[in-house]
Amino acid sequence: MPTGSLTGQVGLITGAGRGIGRELAIGLAAEGMAVGLVGRTQETLTDTLKECVRHGSRGVAVAADVTRPGSVREAVRVVERDLGSVDLLVNNAGQIDAAEVPLWETDVNQWWQVVEVNLRGPYNLLRRVLPGMVRRRRGRVVNLNSGFALRPDGHYTAYATSKGALLQLSDNLADSLAEHHVVILDISPGAVATDMTAAMPMFRDTTTWGSIPYMVAVTVDAARGRFDALHGRFLHAGRDNLEELVRRADEIREADARALRLRPYGPDDPMG
Repeated sequence: MPTGSLTGQVGLITGAGRGIGRELAIGLAAEGMAVGLVGRTQETLTDTLKECVRHGSRGVAVAADVTRPGSVREAVRVVERDLGSVDLLVNNAGQIDAAEVPLWETDVNQWWQVVEVNLRGPYNLLRRVLPGMVRRRRGRVVNLNSGFALRPDGHYTAYATSKGALLQLSDNLADSLAEHHVVILDISPGAVATDMTAAMPMFRDTTTWGSIPYMVAVTVDAARGRFDALHGRFLHAGRDNLEELVRRADEIREADARALRLRPYGPDDPMG
């Protein structure tokens, strides 16, 4: 049941017109957060905004292409003008490979478009939002990531490569952001039923999906600061015992776990 625990905070959610992004925006609004909704289509964003407003939340919907720095700059300007400084950035906008084919059979332009949306998009948002968070010495970032970031997949090379790069980007930012009390997390929702995942051939026969409401609850908890001790780490909402991860946060940091790392082949590996 909503508690209003995020009242006074401002969130910016990309890809907020449909799928997980829409549900995240509504869930955050239900907890009192003012929401800046960014996506490609004004009509779907406006529909999401109406649902957020029904919860008594303030909000603004801005159509923008996350791959274009100028478009992102204007979107962030409008959100901050109308709602105030961004406390939570949710990089949710994403695309998937158009077909399950090996790299040499992919469409060149579509392959690169996936990388642009999934990696350049978050970079553009981070580049515009982080300066304010660093200046205020507070803020949180949630990157919607995927298990594809952690394992090779010969049929979704653009998606897997871009999500792995996004996870590495968060890792590269973690230490410098910690100095300014800004938290960054990569969270995978697992396989949930959205238009994007349901259209993937690999999920054609799937009948049991992950819970979108649970991913919403996890994101609300992230906005509350529940996972701050896991700063810079990868969480899998669909598989992890999150209570256990929080309990073992010191151990995870000490082991430098839950981040992309080169695994040594043995004790004499010079890269170990």
